[in-house]
Amino acid sequence: MSVIKEFKDFAVKGNVVDMAVGIIIGAAFGKIVTSLVSGVIMPPIGVLLGGVDFSDLAFVVKEAVGDAPAVVISYGAFLQTVIDFTIIAFAIFMLVRGINSLKKKEEAAPKAPPAPTKEEVLLTEIRDLLKTKS
Repeated sequence: MSVIKEFKDFAVKGNVVDMAVGIIIGAAFGKIVTSLVSGVIMPPIGVLLGGVDFSDLAFVVKEAVGDAPAVVISYGAFLQTVIDFTIIAFAIFMLVRGINSLKKKEEAAPKAPPAPTKEEVLLTEIRDLLKTKS
């Protein structure tokens, strides 16, 4: 029974839950960026380069012979993945940079002194009364 309790304590800790949320959001964000790159960014770049579709770029090592398929190095898919990674990395960098600047502003903002406790207020009143009597 203690193993189940330990696992429950581990699984519901804030760090594990935060990490899981981050992984899920990261996967969804990766799909969005991949769609953006393949559907919006790469077609104009392909047109600028003479109508090249990056996913079709490949270097033929050996032509197809009979039933054997051709041996190709598909560097276009690799280029597409590198561009996806670069855009995702830059977007995450900008997000982290923004969060860090918000934290710096929060830390730099002057904080109001905490309100005196009941004991401090009472001691101040006693001090003031003692001053008036003497």
